[in-house]
Amino acid sequence: MHLIFGGTFDPIHNGHLRLAVELRERLGVPRVALMPCHIPPHREQPGTSSDDRLHLLELAIGNEPGLHVDPRELGRSGASYTAESLRQLRKELGDQKSIAMVVGTDSFASFHKWQDWQSIPDLAHIIIVNRPGVDLDPDSEAGRLLAERQAKEAAELEASPAGLCFRMNLPLLAISATGIRDRIRSGRSPRYLLPDRVWEEIQARQLYGLKS
Repeated sequence: MHLIFGGTFDPIHNGHLRLAVELRERLGVPRVALMPCHIPPHREQPGTSSDDRLHLLELAIGNEPGLHVDPRELGRSGASYTAESLRQLRKELGDQKSIAMVVGTDSFASFHKWQDWQSIPDLAHIIIVNRPGVDLDPDSEAGRLLAERQAKEAAELEASPAGLCFRMNLPLLAISATGIRDRIRSGRSPRYLLPDRVWEEIQARQLYGLKS
């Protein structure tokens, strides 16, 4: 199974990295592809450039063999749309390869607002990571989609190329990129919330409004 974990990664932090490792181990996949978006269509614009975010992401992953970066969305102009990326991957990997994308329950709740959202389940499985305090309305578009397509076991995802939704409970670190950016702007240290080499590079490049 080809597993995609997308996000702004603004900046990449230990919560992102730990979740990626948990997904790889729990699902038994060889690698997780972290796919940074260029311009997120449904949230505030990133606090630094796409090139900087990509560089920090590559530093964070380092020599971890179970994680790699897929930078395809950074090479496009305009907003980054998941459906477009999945169509590209499907062409590259073929019709029979199992592809899955990861979202949190908070993002999945607004799934019906995504560009061309109806086509996404035909292109990939959707793995929904439960987040504390976020419930899905069973009468919402997302709730109905989950009810219609829910897999009971992770093994079902390998048996078909796309079309299923699978909910997972994973240990989550209570770290937010917003909180890290706020700390940096206010002159407080974000150390131990993100890899040391990422923090060192943020300081070297004076990113996120770092106060000298």
